[in-house]
Amino acid sequence: MSVLRIRGFGLPEAEPIDLYADGDRWTTDPVPGAELVAEGWLLPGLVDAHTHPGAEKLGEPLDDTTLRDDLRAHLAAGVTLIRSPGLSGEPPDWFGRDEDGPRALHAGEWIAQPGQFFPGWGRRPDPADLPRTAAEQAARTGWAKVVIDWQYGDDVLPVDILREAVTRVHAAGGRLAVHSQHAAGGAVAVEAGVDSIEHGMCLDPELLPRMAAQGTALTPTLSVITSSLARKRQSPDGPAKDWYVSGATAHPNLTAAAVEAGVTVLAGTDSRPHGRITDEIRALVAAGVPPHEALAAASWMARSYLGFAGLADGAPADALVLDTDPRLDLSTLARPRAVIARGRRVA
Repeated sequence: MSVLRIRGFGLPEAEPIDLYADGDRWTTDPVPGAELVAEGWLLPGLVDAHTHPGAEKLGEPLDDTTLRDDLRAHLAAGVTLIRSPGLSGEPPDWFGRDEDGPRALHAGEWIAQPGQFFPGWGRRPDPADLPRTAAEQAARTGWAKVVIDWQYGDDVLPVDILREAVTRVHAAGGRLAVHSQHAAGGAVAVEAGVDSIEHGMCLDPELLPRMAAQGTALTPTLSVITSSLARKRQSPDGPAKDWYVSGATAHPNLTAAAVEAGVTVLAGTDSRPHGRITDEIRALVAAGVPPHEALAAASWMARSYLGFAGLADGAPADALVLDTDPRLDLSTLARPRAVIARGRRVA
């Protein structure tokens, strides 16, 4: 197989760079006979940091065919790395390694409190056993995911249990993500020092500086939350409706404030069909996040947070080659000149 070469202005610095795919890794050392596949603006491969591939409907088990289709959809959209904070079953050995899909990190099955979360999905250990369950999962895959709050009026996981889960997960060498969409849950998550808050709707903005200081990331899944507003506004009046409508309405401003406060904000879609990361990037910009930061949340900064380098010697050979600077024209993301994944041109 011939060595692929790309060159142009590499983000985030926008400095000229010439890269060669030495197998699965980039090198700046010239390789004689390398094939120049494209040149333009170079963006490290896109990241969807919150996606749940493999099941078409809520509560369904993980399906191999659906999983492959979902991963191909991500790759076709330029997503070369995903994090799945919750799967509907144990993934096959090829997950994250198959050349027809992106690299992947996952947190195994969701871990929830008894009586909460979608029927048919997740594990619901006794609260006293939850920290151990989370640590065992993180030891296997690097991440665990705990649903610490759920529907309006449900109990929030006590902070002492979550704090112990964080301690045990970190001792196992892993990281802990939590689902939270209530103010009380967000407060517990920040107090316990979790690694990432997923959704974060109704999070108290006063907590953002502490999140930035202690390294708690936020994955706001902004596009899916705000897109449901019209439907929620048509639902019957009541406290549950008021909670969701008020929280979702405030979510764009909260997200922009998190970026301004220095919180690590990650782009994640949490929706079907898969391969819609550009919708999340656009939602971030519409919320007031500068385009440079919105792209970082779906590319170089997200990659760094998840342990993957960008466009540098020895980094995974993943990139998009674009006609124009995407910070000035987001529409260029929909028509890349080339998508490189694992040193191969896939689009």
